Amino acid sequence: MTNERVYKMAFSTVYPMLVQKAERKGRTKSEVDAVICWLTGYDDSGLQAQIVKNTDYETFFNEAPQINPNAVKISGVICGHRVEEIKDPLMQKIRWLDKLVDELAKGKSIEKVLGK
Repeated sequence: MTNERVYKMAFSTVYPMLVQKAERKGRTKSEVDAVICWLTGYDDSGLQAQIVKNTDYETFFNEAPQINPNAVKISGVICGHRVEEIKDPLMQKIRWLDKLVDELAKGKSIEKVLGK
């Protein structure tokens, strides 16, 4: 799948998959929302508005109020790529989100996940 195709995916399509991934491991939708809001700066209503508007991934991140300055500390492998080595800024933000939800699903406490 090309980056451009990923960027044009509707966030409202991806969001339920992120929630399902976490819920399968005993985590909650509110924890996933907390991770998303921590990373992007959206509040709950802003996050829901993006979902309702059916924005694509690119727009979702471009309209994010403020990417958390600590996001650059997120490291590790997701989808076979080290997130800290991804050159494309938008793809890196997408993979940061994937990594945070993955860590949550692996059983790490929300405090440890957001402490990155």
